[in-house]
Amino acid sequence: MKILSKLLLILFIISTQIFSQGETELKKGVNLIPTKIYTEEEDARILKLFEGLRVADVSDGMDMVGLPGRGLVDPSIHPAWIDPVDLTHQFRGIAITARYVPTQKPDRPEHGEEFSKWEGNFYNAYSSEAFTQLIKPGTVVVIDDVEEKDIGSIGSYNILEWHRRGAVGVVTDASARDLDEIAIEKVPLYFRKPGRGIRPGRNELESVNRPVVIGGVLVCPGDIIVADKDGVCVVPRYVAEDVAKYAREILNKDKEGRRNLYESLKMKLDKTVK
Repeated sequence: MKILSKLLLILFIISTQIFSQGETELKKGVNLIPTKIYTEEEDARILKLFEGLRVADVSDGMDMVGLPGRGLVDPSIHPAWIDPVDLTHQFRGIAITARYVPTQKPDRPEHGEEFSKWEGNFYNAYSSEAFTQLIKPGTVVVIDDVEEKDIGSIGSYNILEWHRRGAVGVVTDASARDLDEIAIEKVPLYFRKPGRGIRPGRNELESVNRPVVIGGVLVCPGDIIVADKDGVCVVPRYVAEDVAKYAREILNKDKEGRRNLYESLKMKLDKTVK
């Protein structure tokens, strides 16, 4: 009932916003899903609840709060690399979002214009990474990009810079390049396919920290993102605490059962059962 009440309140707020807008304001464009801001303390507290949880546990937790299958990103969004020993490809974090769209700007310099000058201006004026100033420890960078195009919006330099700022992982519904180097850098990346082209002349930044869709799943800023070899799961913030509680119970029971099997088989205990 608590979750249903929250949903009804959200729907009421949205409907009120819609009917309060005049025609002129609607023509300018209106954002109808609000972006909620959370404090660092709130983010840290919720992330603590998700420490060590797997996608499978979280998916089961989503079932238990009445959202079966709702947060499961399409499996075409997969890890760029896997660490089967230390599992460093896994992460749990707080979403910040960016949306890139196909550009309608010219895809090449004007006659006589230097390519490097045109390229630099395109990055700065149209296809920037303005979202980087929002990155802090525990952040997941979630990028809704142009999946149909061959665009390497994410590469070995910028993903490492995001990691330096505190990002624990990156998720995109499109492409990335420099995949060999990213695997060596060990920055967790979940993506659709390899990309080669640069952003200038191909896409431009449409919005920052607004709702986006990744692999058929709505991601709002502040949602919890959990990723491992099973894929990516998005937990809406309003149910995150309950999902984490149920997921923890599931994980603890699983560890206990598998630990007993390990011991009966005289297998060495690993980090997944301790």
